[in-house]
Amino acid sequence: MDIQRTAAAIMADPHAKEASLRQMNMPWFMTPFFPTLVQESHLSDADRALVEAFAQDGYVVVDAEIPNRDALIAQMVATLHPMFRGSNRIQDAWKDNANAKTLATLPHIDRILRLLYQRDPIPFQTLNFAHGTEQHTHSDTIHFHCIPHHFMCGVWIALEDIDTSCGPLHVYPGSHKMPAWDFHDLGLPSGRESYARYEDCMQAYVEATGMRKHIVTMKKGQAAIWAATLLHGGESITDASRTRHSQVTHYYFENCLYYTPMHSDPYIGKMHLRNITDIRTGQLVPNRYAGKTISAIPEPVSPVQSATLASKHVLKRLLARAKKTLQ
Repeated sequence: MDIQRTAAAIMADPHAKEASLRQMNMPWFMTPFFPTLVQESHLSDADRALVEAFAQDGYVVVDAEIPNRDALIAQMVATLHPMFRGSNRIQDAWKDNANAKTLATLPHIDRILRLLYQRDPIPFQTLNFAHGTEQHTHSDTIHFHCIPHHFMCGVWIALEDIDTSCGPLHVYPGSHKMPAWDFHDLGLPSGRESYARYEDCMQAYVEATGMRKHIVTMKKGQAAIWAATLLHGGESITDASRTRHSQVTHYYFENCLYYTPMHSDPYIGKMHLRNITDIRTGQLVPNRYAGKTISAIPEPVSPVQSATLASKHVLKRLLARAKKTLQ
């Protein structure tokens, strides 16, 4: 299927300065117009079933279609093994490991992400694991998000068979429809020190709403794709002898402003914007907001700094006005 042609038929041009009402400046599966849009899209039965499942649950499991799968994975696992050095996580292995880069740029995954989001997907970060993380339930949007919202996703590839004993992934189907919680929504200050409390809040949220947890067991070479706001985490490891080799690649999409919510307080002028690199090209991706390119990425500005800068700006204007009056 020609994804670009289908995208043009389904959605407004993502390069346009304004979104149509149907597009609502968000992925089509998040809009109330989705049933009509998918009906008009002329997708194949398989593609329609895939995007409808993603719209309903916020995640899908697919075959990643890794070329020379067994040989590539064996070489990759052996190469990365000494790099863990007591840690269970290697960030951005793609920079030095060709196989990690291959997994982050798989054509089949690229095709599916274009189908789901109707925009060019930009792989910008990889995480490799040797064992289960046992990570508490969370949404990726607390770590990285974008404007317009929801144009971000994760792709988790199993590098061996994953069962319930080695700390598999768990998800809460349908939770992608909840708000993109920031710390300020929970009455918490920005900063990593609030993260544990955020995790407590997310657990209380799923219990209060009665969401059901689904444990995702997977076969070697399968990929779980999840939406930005989907609540997920890692199950407890019941067999300490087991590994859980896997790679997660996080993707943004074109024409967005990229930022870190955990370190941002947008309502008081504090935005931690991100410089992201497109793994496919090794090039920096421009931040864009409302059709305009943001050429310089400022460091996070504290409220005190923001107020100081504003005061200096006002003072400068008053001095300029006084000078003009004297002339």
